Amino acid sequence: MSSTVFDFVIVGGGIVGLSSAVALQARFPQARIVVLEKENALAQHQTGHNSGVIHSGIYYKPGSFKARFARAGNQSMVAFCREHEIEHELCGKVIVATQENQLAQLEKLFQRGLDNQLEVERIGPERLQEIEPHVRGLGAIRVPSAGIVNYRQVCLKYAELITAGGGEIRLGAAVRKVREKADELEIITANEEVIRGRFMVNCAGLHSDRVAKLGGVNAGMQIVPFRGEYFEIKPERRHLVKHLIYPVPDPAFPFLGVHYTRMIGGHVEAGPNAVLAFAREGYNKTDFRLGDLAEVMTYPGFWKLSARYWREGAQEMIRSWSKAAFVRSLQQLIPEISADDLVPAPAGIRAQGLKANGELVDDFQIVPGHRSIHVCNAPSPAATASIEIGRYVAGCVPA
Repeated sequence: MSSTVFDFVIVGGGIVGLSSAVALQARFPQARIVVLEKENALAQHQTGHNSGVIHSGIYYKPGSFKARFARAGNQSMVAFCREHEIEHELCGKVIVATQENQLAQLEKLFQRGLDNQLEVERIGPERLQEIEPHVRGLGAIRVPSAGIVNYRQVCLKYAELITAGGGEIRLGAAVRKVREKADELEIITANEEVIRGRFMVNCAGLHSDRVAKLGGVNAGMQIVPFRGEYFEIKPERRHLVKHLIYPVPDPAFPFLGVHYTRMIGGHVEAGPNAVLAFAREGYNKTDFRLGDLAEVMTYPGFWKLSARYWREGAQEMIRSWSKAAFVRSLQQLIPEISADDLVPAPAGIRAQGLKANGELVDDFQIVPGHRSIHVCNAPSPAATASIEIGRYVAGCVPA
């Protein structure tokens, strides 16, 4: 056992864990801080498979963590990138109604943007045609504050700041046990190393509910992994997309629908769908872990969710196995896109919190423990909001 007692032990070397470490250093400059990451490199899961969007916060319920932290995070992320010369672009986004029955929902979304104090602009078909010549729609909302960045580069800068401030980052350090002593915690890793700390910050993403349980905390939810599959547009057809292009989200379904995302580096991705992954880190269709799947199948919340959304879920599965069906969804926004324009791109996993009653956790869920705090539901827009989540976490820690 190490004789060092850390003031803060952060579990998880993704963008939220690293940002929390940066914020803790800023609040407690003399604190001894260590970040434990189970992989042999940082940002290997949700962060590293992120689409790279700097979100505006237009979709989220006013006053929620997501709404507040996405709006403020958009500004703080852009400021951070400018300060540290990280490549980014505020390319803006359009949310497009392609059918008459979507116009009322588009108007509600416009009002939500105003309620969230965002710059939003209603545009008609003619203006849409000017800024996105290949998109067809009956109306749209333009959100100029949305942008793109490479979040891996952001994470590397966070890590550089942590180590420059005297913090440690330990890779290959998967947490297996947490023991609470009278005045400290003992955190035991997979290689039997015992790390002593006064306070634990759980930012374990796909495994955050499990780490909370190790720490004796009931997160009030279980992580269910949803795989989002993408295609990339071939270079000669990238000109079809100028902005980020999104459909009007279906209010009856909790995901945004397939859309077009420009990426730092010039490429353009199309997707994702949303299908149940058969492993928490199941990036490929064939990935399977019996324990992970059994956990989902025996969770009552999953069956309640499935009963509510089985039709939409079936459509997502069809898109997963049929490129033609995926293309038809994309053609609703850009009619001239074809299967020949698309090649498969890497998938991502959304660590989605699900309650036992079948409700998806629709906000960031940050749960306090005795000597710990647990960020238990932090899917999109957590990367955009990472600086704000980190500041919030640091502010929750007793001085």
